[in-house]
Amino acid sequence: MIVMSRVQRELRQQKPFASAAQEAVVALMRTADVVRRRIAAEVEPRGITTQQFNVLRILRGGGTDGVPTLEVGARMIEQTPGVTRLLDRLEAKGLVRRQRCPKDRRQHLCWITPQGIEVLATLERPIVAATEDILRLLKQQDRIAFIRLLDAIRASLDPSEQSQG
Repeated sequence: MIVMSRVQRELRQQKPFASAAQEAVVALMRTADVVRRRIAAEVEPRGITTQQFNVLRILRGGGTDGVPTLEVGARMIEQTPGVTRLLDRLEAKGLVRRQRCPKDRRQHLCWITPQGIEVLATLERPIVAATEDILRLLKQQDRIAFIRLLDAIRASLDPSEQSQG
């Protein structure tokens, strides 16, 4: 009797995966989607997307000097070519402000507004609760091992890491 994995059952896949690596990557992608939707369920009722939430957190950590638009893009969890559009939407909602950099007119600096800080403050507890709920089945040492495994996978795929090795 062939035992199907959970991801095979969820995807209603009849044939086995070609390899354990293929199954692991599909399971990782499926899990990332489930986690993203769980976080979105907390964030979106407050009128922002998960990517906009990420931008607000980046800008909150940026301090009083502002964060260049390109730096916002580089620091995002999910890389996106549409950082300017994300910032446009957040600015229209009054959650961020932008201005040209006085030292380099080609660059724009971004800051979170007090209204943006309020939005993040309303999300602090729900996001902490959601992240704890997502990983509730993992003990602390398992969470740390999980982080290290994910770090190792990303590092193995990062071209800048390859050139340093």
